Amino acid sequence: MKRDIYKYVEVLSCAGIALAVYLLWEQITQLPSVCSINATINCDAIISGPVSTTLGIPTPLYGLFGYIVIFLAAYFRQKGLMLAVATGGVAFCAWIAYQEIFLLHVICPVCILCQVIMLTVFTLALLQRKAVQ
Repeated sequence: MKRDIYKYVEVLSCAGIALAVYLLWEQITQLPSVCSINATINCDAIISGPVSTTLGIPTPLYGLFGYIVIFLAAYFRQKGLMLAVATGGVAFCAWIAYQEIFLLHVICPVCILCQVIMLTVFTLALLQRKAVQ
């Protein structure tokens, strides 16, 4: 089971990388998003709104960087680094989710998927950390 957790994290982080690249592409091109269904379920409001950048950097870049580091940590079996980055990722995702839901009153399905993946990676990293050497 211990070795399997790393593989699951690798697969999930690859999915996270793909979603972060998609969000970054959407943000750069400013084309209408396929996940903008109505005023509430609206990726465009997130991609071009106040959550689109964090500290002047496109927000999807944080996710992209985080998922890449998590992938490398899982690949090289660095469970401490994997847990640390996943912990930061969950905190960042919680902040983004708060902004989306309570301040902007919109839901971005792609962002929610990224958040679910990060929460799952965090849970797996916790399980891996507790696994017997």
